[in-house]
Amino acid sequence: MSDVTPAARHGRVERWVPGVRVIRTYDRSYLPRDIVAGVVLVTLLVPQGMAYAELAGLPPITGLYTTVVCLIAYALVGPSPILVLGPDSSLGPMIAATILPLAAGDPETAIALAGMLALLVGAVTVGAGILKLGFVADLLSSPVRTGYLAGLAVVILIGQLPKLFGFSTDADGLVGELAAFVQGLDMTNPWALAIGLLSLAIILGLKRLSPRTPGILIAVVVAIVLSVVLDLAAEGVAVIGVLPQGFPLPAFPAVPASDIPLLFASAVGISLVAVGDTISTSGGFAARAGYEVDGNQELAGIGSANLAAGLFSGFPVSTSGSRTAVAFQSGAKTQLTGLVAASLVVAMLLFVPGLVQAMPQPVLAAVVIAASISLFDVAELRRLLALRRTEFGFALVCALGVMFVGVLQGIVIAVVLSVAYIFKRAAAPYATVLGKDPGAPGWHDIRRHPDAQQVPGLLIVRWSAPLFFANANQFRDLIRGLVKDAEPPPAWVLVAAEPITDLDTTAGAMLADLDLELNAQGIHLAFAELQANVEDMIVRYGLLETIDQGHLYASVTEGVKAFRRKTGGDATEGPEVPRDPTDDGSA
Repeated sequence: MSDVTPAARHGRVERWVPGVRVIRTYDRSYLPRDIVAGVVLVTLLVPQGMAYAELAGLPPITGLYTTVVCLIAYALVGPSPILVLGPDSSLGPMIAATILPLAAGDPETAIALAGMLALLVGAVTVGAGILKLGFVADLLSSPVRTGYLAGLAVVILIGQLPKLFGFSTDADGLVGELAAFVQGLDMTNPWALAIGLLSLAIILGLKRLSPRTPGILIAVVVAIVLSVVLDLAAEGVAVIGVLPQGFPLPAFPAVPASDIPLLFASAVGISLVAVGDTISTSGGFAARAGYEVDGNQELAGIGSANLAAGLFSGFPVSTSGSRTAVAFQSGAKTQLTGLVAASLVVAMLLFVPGLVQAMPQPVLAAVVIAASISLFDVAELRRLLALRRTEFGFALVCALGVMFVGVLQGIVIAVVLSVAYIFKRAAAPYATVLGKDPGAPGWHDIRRHPDAQQVPGLLIVRWSAPLFFANANQFRDLIRGLVKDAEPPPAWVLVAAEPITDLDTTAGAMLADLDLELNAQGIHLAFAELQANVEDMIVRYGLLETIDQGHLYASVTEGVKAFRRKTGGDATEGPEVPRDPTDDGSA
């Protein structure tokens, strides 16, 4: 017999499938709120699902299939009670850039490729969750992500303009698409443009004047009514038409093995964006609603949603901040909100697939354009420009890369810039000389405290980063330069080492050589405030064979006192160091 109790088995299942616990412990008083929030949410899910499917280069119906299965999968596996997943405007261009060249104009092939892409995204994110790699999402720094989304917003906007004006173009790249749009303006359908602009005005106007009002729903309803009354289809305005009735059975997408490497590379980039969206949105709403979520379980949740989408003729999904906000504002309490919304979408597909048949295509373009405008965060770009121009430069380069190099290449540029920025910060850290400011306790940066006085013959240096292969020589050159320029020449160099959190073997060898070099000049190298793990590394690397163990001090003040005792200095030779009553005078 198994020694595992039923409670333990339930706990194990609920750990990986939190939705089971929600069902088992559901508070019935939440039911009215969850149902209302689900009904409100579905008014966004239908038009956005279809619009973002077209943005990804797929038939609109696939957006509804994707919406349904990802909501159900996340409700079972995802940890957040109110997070809403689904087709996303930031992923659409990446999906299209990946699958359309491979599909060569065949819609069925495009659907299969998108499904395989979703499966690969799901595999990457679930794997990252199991391996607890949620931190990888931080490879996209906030400024770089801001720039990426700004560039994406421009790409989306330009790509949707022909549809808004009622015609189509065939061009590649931002410049080509813009040129094709300008050249095709003589094909503009005035009815299509009018209904598209009206829809865009309703969506953006209500978002600004009354954020709680469902602007997209109102725009869709108005457009459908006008389409029927004015018979816009007869005026040459493209409409959605009757959607296929029913729901697809699960099937593994069949794609050529030769396409898998490109799909996988794209899946990694899509995963970075989707995971970054999910973790940041989840954390933000968790803080507002007063609950906690497990970041690695979030990866499993979004991975499961993508796996489900891939098996049901869908495409990769991410978290939607706007739809999550709608669910939150509508009173959503648990994952049941998503299940209610998914059930209503399925009911529409099964029983009233013609409900949106008269919806003009320019309305979908208006929905996408409105979403693209929200991606362009002008306020954040202004803030970066005002606060840190280097980070604004990163954002600008990333935006230009997305616009003029390509969407897929843009995500590579974003990651490379983020990693390069991390490396630059670590490889070229802030370093300074410390002195004693008569007006403030402790030892301070002489650049920030012009009145700070140095102890003659003692050079106190603070290095604010780990010491490793990329910055070891910079540290050595810094010390050499400071020693050369010091007046009078120092007898000691005391490193205030508290910010040094790590020491690799390359840096260890550099310190040993530097100590010998300084000793040859009659200068002692000493350290203060070493972290315990760094001191352990100094011992392990054998550095105490060259660096005197007696030159490791608990504080800068103790190091200064030892310098005074061993060199015969007194209080008249520099700033006074108050005596520590616990100091017994030993070096």
